[in-house]
Amino acid sequence: MTLSVEEGVAEAYRGLRPLLFSIAYRMLGSVSEAEDVVQEAFFRYQRALAGGATVDSPKAYLSAVVTRLAIDHLKSARVLRESYVGEWLPEPLVTDGGAGDPAGIAEQADSLSMSFLVLLERLTPVERAVFLLHDVFSYDFEEVARIVKRTSANCRQQAVRARRFITENRARFDANEAERDELVVRFFAAANRGDVGSLIELLAEDVVVHGDGGGKVPQWYRPIQGADKAARLFAEMGRQMQAMRATFEPQRINGQPGGIFRGPGGGVFSVMSVEVVDGRVATIRSVVNPDKLRHLGRVESLRDLMGDARPPPH
Repeated sequence: MTLSVEEGVAEAYRGLRPLLFSIAYRMLGSVSEAEDVVQEAFFRYQRALAGGATVDSPKAYLSAVVTRLAIDHLKSARVLRESYVGEWLPEPLVTDGGAGDPAGIAEQADSLSMSFLVLLERLTPVERAVFLLHDVFSYDFEEVARIVKRTSANCRQQAVRARRFITENRARFDANEAERDELVVRFFAAANRGDVGSLIELLAEDVVVHGDGGGKVPQWYRPIQGADKAARLFAEMGRQMQAMRATFEPQRINGQPGGIFRGPGGGVFSVMSVEVVDGRVATIRSVVNPDKLRHLGRVESLRDLMGDARPPPH
């Protein structure tokens, strides 16, 4: 039975959207932009079919459109990121959702981690595409070459360079998920108590704390390094949380333990991802830029919450 254009597009959407979202999100580091790119790809696919085009492989067609759109977007986004206020971090992705997870087939959690996505930022858009398509999503070099409009030999060279760079700089995580999760729960409990001593015991000596406020809300502009500074930061943060009547919701963020912070009205105002190495918290990434949290639901203003938490003047 021959499917109508609408039925064919709907079938492709059900089967391929998770894969296409996974590619787009890793390329762009943005949930909202990845969704826009995927929607545009399916719009173009529908328009091509309606115009009488024959598409032998919807996967090949849509993968090419998504990747090329993402490459074009990255070329223009680089200028914006150079003028970004403070550190740039990816939009956090909640990956606790099981079958309903928006990342779909993203089975390699380490290729979703914030540290991995930040590392990809240092590759050119085409290098990023070649590396992701071949090494993460197992497209062969002939397919990759057609998608990025390069020769397969050139793609092999770009993949070797990208792979070497990623291997040399990639973060190493503890393998036991249960132990990581338990340590992170203890860490946030100590922060909530304002227990500096316990926090120092849980932190690696060279721990680094990154923050992304985008100039929209209060946030540190440079990484905070060292266990003592980080412990005092999170102890103070715990006191602020109590004053704001905020709550912490443990979640897996970009494949790593972490969580969502919510204001008294239930809206999200911060998301943190925590990386554990050798049984200690090694890296923490905090996203409070409200523009990067809207895909998670209603956002509460951290600036307003902090204002409400201040004691009234005497």
